[in-house]
Amino acid sequence: MNFTFEVLPEDKIDCLRQSCNELMKFQQSVASVRPELFDEMNFETRLIPSIEKALHNFTVVVKDGDQIIGYVYSNISPKETYSNDFATFFDLSSVSKPYVGCLSQFYIKEGYREYGIGSKLFMMSMDWLKQFDEIEDIFIFVSNGNSKALEFYKRKGFTISHDILDGFITVLRN
Repeated sequence: MNFTFEVLPEDKIDCLRQSCNELMKFQQSVASVRPELFDEMNFETRLIPSIEKALHNFTVVVKDGDQIIGYVYSNISPKETYSNDFATFFDLSSVSKPYVGCLSQFYIKEGYREYGIGSKLFMMSMDWLKQFDEIEDIFIFVSNGNSKALEFYKRKGFTISHDILDGFITVLRN
C-alpha cells in the first residue's frame, strides 16, 4: 500500500462524488434512527452546498496509488448556516464568535480503517481549523449508529454536546 495525502482545490472536488455517495450509503446502513433521511443525501445535496455556503473550505483526499480511499472535508462557516430547514445544530447563542469550524465529512473505505489514516486526516483538519482566529468553536456531527466514529472523536478530545432530530445526529464540540 502506498498512501498519499493531497489537499484538494475546490475546482477538483468532483473527484469525491463516489466517495461522498459511499459515505451517505454507509451512514444509512448503520443508522437506526430515521435512516430514510439519507435517501436524499448525496454529493450534490451535502458536499456541494456545504462548500458553497462556507467562508473557507479544506478538503484532503487520501489515495492508495491512484485510487481515492478516503477524505476529510472541513470548513469555516457563519454560525447561522447551522440553523436551517433541516435542523438547528446547536444553540447559536452558545457561540461567541460569528463563525464556527466544522469537521463536516470524514470517510475511509472499509479495509483501510486501521492504518492510522483517520488520525492523520483528523490532525490535518484540526491544524487547518486552528489557524483561524475568527473561530473558537469546532463542531463535529456524527450520524446515529456510527459508534466507531463517535468513539474516535472522543479519543481525540471532543465531547458530546447533545443530540438533534431525536437522536439522528450526535453533536460533538471541542
